[in-house]
Amino acid sequence: MKETRRALETIEPIGLRVLIRKDEPKQVTKGGIHLPDESEIPTITGRVVAIGVQVENNPDFPLRQYDKVLIDPSHGIPVSFEPDNKMYIVPVDDIIAVFRRGEEDPPSED
Repeated sequence: MKETRRALETIEPIGLRVLIRKDEPKQVTKGGIHLPDESEIPTITGRVVAIGVQVENNPDFPLRQYDKVLIDPSHGIPVSFEPDNKMYIVPVDDIIAVFRRGEEDPPSED
């Protein structure tokens, strides 16, 4: 039998764009209330998968791969990369915030 190999596909955003994997919609609230499918809370957070070169080299956009971000989904373009992935190409201007963990304060010099 002949073995066929599929080439690995990658997506590289062009211009001021970022590839985001959208987080799964919530089905349970923090208080433990289970929501029916038609009542899911819209999810506008995700993880940075790939960054366009213009964004990566621009100090005005402090984004790194795997950052958790808050996005405005209105201009996101869905990407059919794999059936179970929810990935979107998003203009960098539609990234509203980056979630960062606080770093400990450096020791003071007294």
